[in-house]
Amino acid sequence: MANSRTLIGLLDQPGASRDALAGLIGQGHFAVLAAAHAEELPAEVALVVAHVRAVPRQDWAALAARWPTIVISETRFDGDLLQAVDAGLIDYLVEPQCHGDVLRRLIGRSIEHHRLAQEYARDRQRLAELNESLETHLAMLRLDQQAGWQIQRKLLPANPVTRHDVTAEYWLAPSLYLSGDFLDFQRCDARYSFFYFVDVSGHGASSAFVTVLLKYLSNRWLSQWREQNASDFPAQCLTELNRELLETGIGKHATVFAGVLDHERHYLHYSLGAQMPMPLLQVGREVSVLSGEGPPVGLFPHVEFPTYGYALPDAFRLWLCSDGILECLAGDTLDQRLVALKERVAQCARVDALKDALVLGDELPDDLTIMTLSGFDHA
Repeated sequence: MANSRTLIGLLDQPGASRDALAGLIGQGHFAVLAAAHAEELPAEVALVVAHVRAVPRQDWAALAARWPTIVISETRFDGDLLQAVDAGLIDYLVEPQCHGDVLRRLIGRSIEHHRLAQEYARDRQRLAELNESLETHLAMLRLDQQAGWQIQRKLLPANPVTRHDVTAEYWLAPSLYLSGDFLDFQRCDARYSFFYFVDVSGHGASSAFVTVLLKYLSNRWLSQWREQNASDFPAQCLTELNRELLETGIGKHATVFAGVLDHERHYLHYSLGAQMPMPLLQVGREVSVLSGEGPPVGLFPHVEFPTYGYALPDAFRLWLCSDGILECLAGDTLDQRLVALKERVAQCARVDALKDALVLGDELPDDLTIMTLSGFDHA
């Protein structure tokens, strides 16, 4: 309801009828200022009660725009009352002298509604300003992430890229602008090459920062390369990455497959941290799963990453996929989707062929990356 002594303007021709109406309104918590013309009312008036005979027809809209207004008349068939209603005034009362309590309640309700409408208008204006600010910040964030993706792409190897007699080919599709998936394939020396395949938890900027850290670390690892440590090199890299992720305290962990290829012996030294799905080795039409296991990288301190080895044939294709690929395969269970992946790989000879066989929607549920290494029959 209205506050104590709220000022109400009464527009009517001077006379006993106006005085009686002012007294009727003033019986409530209102102070009444009577006037013959709207120009005589001060700005602090909270509401105007206007008799139809006191306001020219063409002035109703201007009056309602300045103050909340209640129209009164002695008869509902008054033509001037219809003009007021047509101008947009919906609060009116017929025979106000007979309905004093109703008029006071109508005044109180109209003032409250007007107050709420003003608050609503202010809230809408504030919301519009916040939305505009949000759109501006989102546009800036979008530009930043697009620029970040361009930088992240520059950190990736050429596609395809051949080291000695093995060729790497890949397809990387972030679910957002930046990706938590990353890979690399580098030459160690005249005999060995090193590669890794990483899926950082989550996606977006924070996960992408981990891939930048990984690129820096891998360059440092290769600068410290020693041939006699070839078999232990992948596990040592995972151990150092595990320590770095824990020390940063950013709450990120990763699944990693890291390997060293001995191009002279046709042998693969590798280590892994919770890689899912496991790498698939394709020899002709036969596809097998590489064995091995290891803890996630970046979750637990003082963990050991085991070292594995595998003698490769003269011609092979090694498939590595991030877990996002499981969302794009048929099957109700994980085992069914792993079987479907194995069957698809057996029918594919290129990354593009596997990509085309996936069920991809308009938006990817997760980052999706496929990488193959094939050799040793590449010059």
